[in-house]
Amino acid sequence: MLRINNLNMPLAASDADLKQVAAQKLKCNSADVIDFKISKKSVDARNKNNVHFVYSIDCNDVNLNFDDKDIEHILPPEKLIYKIKDDGTRPIVVGSGPAGMFAGIALAEAGLKPIILERGSEVDIRRQEVDTFWKLGKLNSESNVQFGEGGAGTFSDGKLTTGIKKDKFTAKVMEELYSAGAPQEILYLAKPHIGTDNLRIIVKNIRKKIISLGGEYRFNTKLEDLIIKDDKVVAVKIAHNGEISEVPAKRVFLAVGHSARDTFEMLHRRGVYMEQKPFAVGARIEHKQTDVNKAQYGKFAESPYLGAADYKMAVHLNNGRSAYTFCMCPGGQVVAAASEIGRVVTNGMSEFSRNKENANAALLVGVNSADFGSEHPLAGMYFQRKLEERAFVLGGKNYNAPAQLVGDFLADKESREIKSVQPSYAPNVTLSNFSRLFSPIICETLKKGIVEMGHKLRGFDNSDAILTGVESRSSSPVRIVRDDMFQSNIKGLYPCGEGAGYAGGITSSAADALKVIHSLCTE
Repeated sequence: MLRINNLNMPLAASDADLKQVAAQKLKCNSADVIDFKISKKSVDARNKNNVHFVYSIDCNDVNLNFDDKDIEHILPPEKLIYKIKDDGTRPIVVGSGPAGMFAGIALAEAGLKPIILERGSEVDIRRQEVDTFWKLGKLNSESNVQFGEGGAGTFSDGKLTTGIKKDKFTAKVMEELYSAGAPQEILYLAKPHIGTDNLRIIVKNIRKKIISLGGEYRFNTKLEDLIIKDDKVVAVKIAHNGEISEVPAKRVFLAVGHSARDTFEMLHRRGVYMEQKPFAVGARIEHKQTDVNKAQYGKFAESPYLGAADYKMAVHLNNGRSAYTFCMCPGGQVVAAASEIGRVVTNGMSEFSRNKENANAALLVGVNSADFGSEHPLAGMYFQRKLEERAFVLGGKNYNAPAQLVGDFLADKESREIKSVQPSYAPNVTLSNFSRLFSPIICETLKKGIVEMGHKLRGFDNSDAILTGVESRSSSPVRIVRDDMFQSNIKGLYPCGEGAGYAGGITSSAADALKVIHSLCTE
């Protein structure tokens, strides 16, 4: 198989055009280019007068002699086959987010009939519960944007970009998502996304696959405790409908996500080794999507081939801190993402079409022990809680979120009126001053970051742009320590995914779970 890289093509180029250019590269006839498929497609917008696509394609080896650095021989990705010894008990997977789903797939494919515990509801019921919260401000603390089938990623843009190495594990993730209903373009786009609307279908199809292989889902069922003997897991206690029961288990896969705070506290009490992990806090920043399109694509901003533009920026500042954007949602909305009563949390979400009026992204500042004020393993988690409680009070104690115009934030004055950018957060926003939400150093870093990013992306520092807070769940505030065999100090306990502190996002969380299960394979 040949891979041809760096094919620069006009926005309107067809597959036939692409095949013809590939043939020219290979110095053969277009008809000789068979088994043709796109392996990567990205936008090159560095020159606003020549915005175009850059492709890599795979095709048959035409057995010609060529001397071109952009042409290479490749092998198809290795297929993952899971063969794991049965220890006499069904493995327990705690959580049904990306790590939990893919742990479930691997264990089910190995014939081990996993039991997946999910404290929240199945996705259709969960959707109704989340809608009730967004419309009426009535929070279900067990089933919400953080908890429920599919995890926090279900209410997101569904980004599949990742900083980890693309290998057999990430290939397996993409193949399974595509098989479950994701659009085919996720297999080749440089910045693939699924959209929250597609994710709701995909997680149901993954559930159906796991069940068809003998696995079992138990919704509205929370891990209450671990039963440990001689530093080994022997069973779990679970809570369902107010009743506590015990399930034997010698292998427990913790895929709890970054917001399972009561679970973190239980693990700490049980002597599971944990440590602080730096993370980041800040706010969601919203601009008009049309303005972002113009800033990124210039005269090509309205091209039907490009869609909604995104961005990703980071700046290192003279106060020793850094600010960066994260989880940018083109044509999306800011969502209420609280999971605890009396706390306000924001996140971003887009549907696959990305066709809403605003663009939003997390604007974040890194925080660590110096900000937490303690070396306790859970100090970062308690730091998050304090910010979320403060945001709840500033918002009016009704799950409205505090918001401030960028111009007012930079001038350190409380906002009094919304201008050209309408905030998308529901239930609603309460105009405020973020100096009452964040510490002086975080405010200073956010302000400097906005100004610097305005130099990189025209209009980012637009005074009418809206900040909505607080964005506090960018990643897990803890790392559950594991050894070279992916076990914690409690044998049989396997932390994995974002909540355990080993991933960030859908793809890396799912791939991490696959790696953990792969470590158990006998062949």
